[in-house]
Parts: sequence; structure tokens; C-alpha cells
Amino acid sequence: MANEEDDPIIQEIDVFLARSLLEKLYLFQYPIRPASMTYDDVTHLSAKIKPKQQKVELEMAIDTLNPNYCRSKGEQIALNVDGTCTDETSTYSSKLMDKQTFCSSQAASNVSRYAAAVYKKGELHLTPLHGILQLRPSFTYLDKADAKHREREAANEGGDSSQDEAEDDVKQITVRFSRPETEQARQRRVQSYEFLQKRQAEEHWVHLHYYGLKDSRSEHERQYLFSQGHGLAENTELIKSPSEYLMMLMPPSVEEENDKPMAPSNVLSMAQLRTLPLADQIKILMKNVKVMPFANLMSLLGSGTDPTAVLRCVQQVALLVQGNWVVKSDVLYPKDTSSPHSGVPAEVLCRGRDFVMWKFTQDRWVVRKEVAAVTKLCPEDVKDFLEHMSVARINKGWEFMLPYDEDFVKKHPDIVQRQQMLWMGIQAKLEKVYNLLKEHMTPKKQEAQSAHPLLVSGEQRVNMAKAKVKQNYGQLEKEFQKQKAEMKSNDSSAKTDVPNIRIKEEPVSLEEPMDTSAHNEGLNNGLVNGLHPAQGSTDPVNGHLPGGCIDRVAQELKAFVSSTFKKQFVLTLSELKRLFNLHLASLPPGHTLFSGISDKMLQDMVLDTGCKQILVPFPPQTAASPDELKVYALWEAGDTYDQHRQVLLEIFSKNYRVRRNVIQNQLSQECGEDLNKQEVDRVLKVSFCSLW
Repeated sequence: MANEEDDPIIQEIDVFLARSLLEKLYLFQYPIRPASMTYDDVTHLSAKIKPKQQKVELEMAIDTLNPNYCRSKGEQIALNVDGTCTDETSTYSSKLMDKQTFCSSQAASNVSRYAAAVYKKGELHLTPLHGILQLRPSFTYLDKADAKHREREAANEGGDSSQDEAEDDVKQITVRFSRPETEQARQRRVQSYEFLQKRQAEEHWVHLHYYGLKDSRSEHERQYLFSQGHGLAENTELIKSPSEYLMMLMPPSVEEENDKPMAPSNVLSMAQLRTLPLADQIKILMKNVKVMPFANLMSLLGSGTDPTAVLRCVQQVALLVQGNWVVKSDVLYPKDTSSPHSGVPAEVLCRGRDFVMWKFTQDRWVVRKEVAAVTKLCPEDVKDFLEHMSVARINKGWEFMLPYDEDFVKKHPDIVQRQQMLWMGIQAKLEKVYNLLKEHMTPKKQEAQSAHPLLVSGEQRVNMAKAKVKQNYGQLEKEFQKQKAEMKSNDSSAKTDVPNIRIKEEPVSLEEPMDTSAHNEGLNNGLVNGLHPAQGSTDPVNGHLPGGCIDRVAQELKAFVSSTFKKQFVLTLSELKRLFNLHLASLPPGHTLFSGISDKMLQDMVLDTGCKQILVPFPPQTAASPDELKVYALWEAGDTYDQHRQVLLEIFSKNYRVRRNVIQNQLSQECGEDLNKQEVDRVLKVSFCSLW
């Protein structure tokens, strides 16, 4: 009491809350300006703002006539930024740094505790602030000067480079197709720094008009700082009860609030859940749990909940499967949504999940391959369906995760009958959509449902494999003896016709038969060591061919080589053998070329058809195979490019790598005509299409 008497109340002031400029009033904090940074009249000022980000840029004119202003420095800055040319895009049109830009940043994240106050005639009028912004000088003009400097350097360097060097700087581009974005990936991308920067850059600037202190518009706007009505009805914010006023004076500390564990935004506590209506409680529980017995649902809803009301609500968001409630598909996949895995729309996902649920009404077990074959959905979507309501079992399939609830079925036969009617309607729709067969409609036998999965130990597997190997070995031994007897009979018949047998001139020890399966084993179509098992009279005997067969083989081989080199004028031996393998794969069984063609026969035939071997001087450290180092070319094809092709082959016989301008000059000298770049490219493409 003594302290109160020593500090008497001198004056009582009425406080009013002005709301006219609510969410429009900002406080700007300018930096302390040095004496050399004085500004002209405020009519030279321009401003712009991004309202969502509360970001402001102000442009103020600098007093260049002030004695503290360094004119030479201002001219140097303007020259560095704009260069010698001045146009509309120039930052400083007067060739002098005559303005300064200020950029804002938020001084406080929570400005609800701050207000602008005006005192007039014994009344204090408060207007809440919408933002407090600190203005700092912006030096973007320096970035612009650096960018122009780099452009000039790049232009100088680019002028010295030649066209040939530019052609060597070819880079490989990898094309990738984006996969469907999952919800988790989308959330991470939205919360990333790059995405936020992009969103901020996309917001457009709103240009503002500046009015001076003594302008009539400023005088008019300043009147909004005063409360427009002094009635108590419009200032109810200042009328609080003692407890509310005490809470405003002493709010709970931030540390106590931070100590409480923060739950995810999509998770509700049981206390929060029970504040919602009953239908919303059931929908949230079923959406999160997905499969639940009725007894568990009643225990989660708390004591005193009416079971009849729960049954009425649960039928709106769930279906009965084996006495348990499973959430409906349209609750998990709302309209206008899609699969995070494949991008399939929600309607298709709902049909596929309904098929899985219907299968579990018929059987305890479901096979994922069968579901995928019927629904035509990707494996990830089908796996999600099954994980919602079942558990994977080894060597069996997917089993419904909850046991059959006989208690609920006995207590509520009317609900069970109503659900059976719903499933009959769903089954009819599924039959039309998926064209279900009888094997999909009929449930499996009860014995198969109750059977336990067969478990086989590792030792049993090994014993079974050994027994299978012994059985197969016996069959293979019988077939081998049979083939051996047939070979002996063929040898005896062949000896009686010795005069008709001709021996190859090339020695077997020097050249091996060509491996027709070196490049692509799948091209043989049943070939065994390059020969057809169904081959008959043209089979070689001990590596030798019948007399009339060699001429037919030579003719067929020559026809193949001639046609191949007329299409592709230059080929390596490796590429020629690959094309020959493809040719063999297209021939019928028993063809003469299946008699066995060696590398030497193939190379001799290439030389006989008018081709020449080009001795390209490859480097010694090359990683190419010997067949890839042997290059053959058709010397005369009878077309207009024969002379050009011969010149090119002579060039490449001296060096394996030649610049394009050298080729162009050599062709012009030898052929007596000036060829441009397009014509040279055409000659190279026609001559070396198989190598480049």
C-alpha cells in the first residue's frame, strides 16, 4: 500500500484499436547512412513488393552534387556495369552511379506483439503491424558487371577457336525418362531449398507509388491510423476478463510448449479422435488400420458407444470379409487421385482392390500372379492391395491376416446377409469388367484351405536333386550309345564311296573352322557346333566334303559375300562373320553352307569377289580383337563414288585417324572438284556406313 501511495496515478489515457490498416501496415528500418550517401528528393524514389514473401525493393536517387560524393568512383562503377554503350537496358543511363537499391529482409518472424501508436487529444490509437522489414543495400549491379566481363572473355576465346576444334568437342547426351513420382518424393521435393527458391522467384513484383510526407494522399492515409469508431462494440479486443488479461500479460513459456512431443500432421491422438463425430472416428480408424474385427473397433471407440450406431457407420466405409471389416477401396483411393507407382487412376485401383477383397470372401488364400493376370496392374500396386489385408506365406501364397470371426457372424446375421448382397453386386461388376472365367469364380476345396504349407529341408532337397541327376544320366547314356552306333554305321557306308571324296587343300592344323556362335548364340536355332542336327547328305566326314558339295558351297558363299559388300562397301572381318551368322540362321535345315566354313575360306572368297584388304595402321595399344583389325573394302562397285572411295581408302591406309578438312582437301585434289562439307559427309556416310 505504501508503494502505491508513493506512485500515484497522474493521468488515465483511453486506448483504441484501429483496424483500417490491418494486414497493410509495415515498418521499414533504414540503415544508418554515412555523410557521403545523401539522397535527392523522394519523388525520385521507386518501389516494388512481393506480398506473399513480404519482400520489398526500394530504389533511391543519390545526390551526385553533394561534395562528399566521389564522382570518379561513380563513373567507374557505371562503366563496369553498363560498358561504353548506353541503351534502355542500361542500369545507369547518365553514365554515373546516381541511384542505390535497397532490398528487405524480415526483422522478426512474429510481429503480432508490435503495433504502431498515435497519440492525439488524450487518446492512444494502436494499429497492429503486419511486418517489420530491414532494408539493406543491394549489390546486384556488381553481379551484372561480372557477367558482362565473363561474356567479353568468352567472346574473345571463341574467336580464336577453329571449326575443327569445335567439332571435336562433341559430348554424349544421356536421355532419361522420369518415373512416376511417389508421395514421399513429392513431399521431399516441395520442402527442398531449390523448390522454395523457385516458388519465390515465380511470384511477380507489384510496383508501388511513393507519396511524400506532405502529399495530400499521405495525409488521407494517415487518418486511418486513428480508430474510426470509439464505441465499445468495435473494440471488444480490449475488453478482457481478469484471467484472460493475466494470460495475455504472462503467456505460457515457449520452452514448455517445445518440450511436448510433436506428432505428425496426419496423426491424431485418441483424445483428439474422440472429439470428432462418430462417423469421422470410424472412418479415420478404418483408413489407418484397414482390417479390424468389430470387437476391436468397439474397444477403440471407448465405453458407452452405441453398437447399433457403430454398425450403421462402419458399413459406410468398410465391407465384411470373413467376419472382419475391411476398409472400402474408394476411401483409400479417393476420386481424382492416382497410383504412386504406375500413375493408374483411382477408379482402376478400386476395381483391382475390390477383386482382391472378393477373392478373400471365397478363400483364405490368394496367389499374387493370378491377381496380376486378371487385373493387369503393375506388381507394386497388387502388392499394396495384398499387404492391406493379408500376410505372405512361403510356398502357399497370401493368407488373410485375421481369423474367421464366427462370433460376429452368429450375433449379426442380418448384417452378414446384407453384406452378401453387396458382394453379389460387386461380383457381377467384376465379371463384366474382367471377363472372369469359371476357374476364377469357383472357390478352392476346403481341404486345400486347411492344408499346411509343405516345408522341405535342405538335406531333402539335395537328395531329391541327386536322384534326379542319376535318372537323367541313365537316359543320356542310352542316347549316347545309340548315336555312337549310328556314327559307326555312317562311317562304314562312307568308306565304300572313297573315289567321290575330295580333301580340302587348306591344312586343318593351320586354320580352324569359323566359330558361328561367337557373336550371338541365339541365332543358331538348334545348331550344334555350327551344324544342323537334321542335316543329311551334306554332312562332312572327318572334316571333308563330298565332291559335288564344294562347288555348291563356293557358289553360295560367293553370292553371300557379293551381296553383302554391295550393301556395305567396307567391313571388318568381325562384322562380316556376324552378318554370316545371321545369314546362316535364316537358312533352312540341310543347306549346303552348314557344311562348315573356315575363316580362311571366307577371307579367300572376299578377295576373289574383287575386294581388297586395307592395312589400316592401328595403334599398338588398341584393345580391338584381331578380327576387328582386318578391314576389307569393295574396290570397284560401279557407282559414282568409286573414285572418292578409293581416295578415302588410300588415306586410311596411311593413318587410322584423319581430320575432316584433310579429307576434304585430298578429295578436291584427286577428284578435281571442290566438295563442300555436306558432300564430304555424304561420301563418308555412303562409303563407311558400317563402321561409322
